[in-house]
Amino acid sequence: MIDFLKYRYICFGFFLLVLGAAIGGYWYNYQKHGSGFNYSVDFTGGTQVLVKFAKPVAAEKIHHILEKSDKFKGIEIRELGENQALIRVQEFEGDSQGIGGRLTTELQQSLIDNQVELLRTDSVGSSVGESLRSDSIKAVLIALLLMLIYVAIRFKFLFAIGSVIALFHDLLFILAFFLITHREISMDVIGAILMVLGYSMNDTIVIFSRIRENLKKMAGDSMAVIINTSINQTLRRTTLTSSATALVVCSLMIFGGEMLRGLSIALLLGIIIGTYSSIFIASPVMLLFYKNKKA
Repeated sequence: MIDFLKYRYICFGFFLLVLGAAIGGYWYNYQKHGSGFNYSVDFTGGTQVLVKFAKPVAAEKIHHILEKSDKFKGIEIRELGENQALIRVQEFEGDSQGIGGRLTTELQQSLIDNQVELLRTDSVGSSVGESLRSDSIKAVLIALLLMLIYVAIRFKFLFAIGSVIALFHDLLFILAFFLITHREISMDVIGAILMVLGYSMNDTIVIFSRIRENLKKMAGDSMAVIINTSINQTLRRTTLTSSATALVVCSLMIFGGEMLRGLSIALLLGIIIGTYSSIFIASPVMLLFYKNKKA
């Protein structure tokens, strides 16, 4: 039997390391870019245009062409695979195709020997973007609160504390990764985070259910022994489920294209770290309240 609880202090240290990385990443991005998170057009407002070139073009050259035209403001460019580029500008119109068309025409006039193709345009007003950002934060907080209440009712309040801290750990890890890599946070990523919280909670509940069963079967044993036994009994089910789900998400990340990259990365990170936190964070935190007590 594996003694998982033996590593709980190392895991708590890792939790603090992730917290420090998130704070450090936010501060660094704020100093360098003026904003902690790299929000997509969904949250900031403006127009996002995906274009494809017949020949490779450097992002610096694209930026120079658009800036020289003096028709677009707040230009941000991200190079993608297959000679594609994601261009974001502050301009917003009800007809987003109009902005995309003008932008494509501007590039085509300067890149005469290179074919420029407009693939996709997305446009969001600034007020709508702010509303979406606020609603997304509320959605995550409400999800955490509801899960706390659910676990407290189904098990005990001490179990609920462990599960919510584990969920917070998962959320923190994903946000820290996006902060450090400065990847875009879009509505797809927020949706992935909510899915990950539900997935991680399901893993935690499986372990907690076995702990509750063993509290009766192993009466008299220490809580540490019961938790270790319960984790080992559910380990096969947990790893098989997580592995199968991760394979599907990996295929999405490889073949889904750049537009789904943020979603697939958030899901994959969530599956891995959610499985980890269910074993090494949720149960050890709950044990803190049972320390030196009999079941």
